[in-house]
Amino acid sequence: MNGPAEGRETRLRISVVVPSWRDGKNLAALLPALSRLEGVSETIVVDAGADPESERTALSCGATFIGCPAPNRGEQMNLGAAAAGGDVIIFQHSDTDLAEEHIEAIECALSDPEIIGGAFFRKFDGRHPRLMWLESIARFLTRHGGTLYGDQSIFIRCEVFTKLGGFATIPLMEDVEFSRRLRAAGKVAVLDPPVQSSGRRHLRKGAWRTSIQNGLFIVLYNLGVSPHRLHRWYYGKAPERAREEAMSS
Repeated sequence: MNGPAEGRETRLRISVVVPSWRDGKNLAALLPALSRLEGVSETIVVDAGADPESERTALSCGATFIGCPAPNRGEQMNLGAAAAGGDVIIFQHSDTDLAEEHIEAIECALSDPEIIGGAFFRKFDGRHPRLMWLESIARFLTRHGGTLYGDQSIFIRCEVFTKLGGFATIPLMEDVEFSRRLRAAGKVAVLDPPVQSSGRRHLRKGAWRTSIQNGLFIVLYNLGVSPHRLHRWYYGKAPERAREEAMSS
């Protein structure tokens, strides 16, 4: 019996969209790995940093490179999706790993026509041993209707993304807002193997402080506080400068 990953001609066309801002180092690690994945039809980097090095890296790895006038993940991912020619789009953070096993898991999940998209469970960074217990809690919440965050390699069928109108171009919580609409639109799958992201922001600001702060702001957003107000509280800076820092975190 043939599996979904046997033979390129039988596979879904998968587009990977990578929003970036001053992410040259991460792109230099991620893009060569993506170029070797048989299940990826195209990679699209949408960069808001006007970074020649990022552009050279993207083009040398066979990726499409698109410039965005301002650092806003929602807008960047929408631009990438508009240029994508695949059946499925994966929205991939530049500091999150993606392997052939993840592509095969997506193909297997989407062999069920009722599934419209989904994401992966997260693997917590081993450099934070005192927070590792949160991984099982996060898995439980995600499995039972919890938010699908941007660093979980969210994937979606192209036609569904179009129907949903893409990501909201809000200054904060674009992934939380999109997750709500994605889950409400139909059946989603949360998959293994888990994906792992860089812990650079946790290491710079402190793992406990970052985790508590993030959790508090998600609660406030779910209680109805506007993302613009949360943005001001979170950064206390002019929106453009603050968003630039967020994209580099």
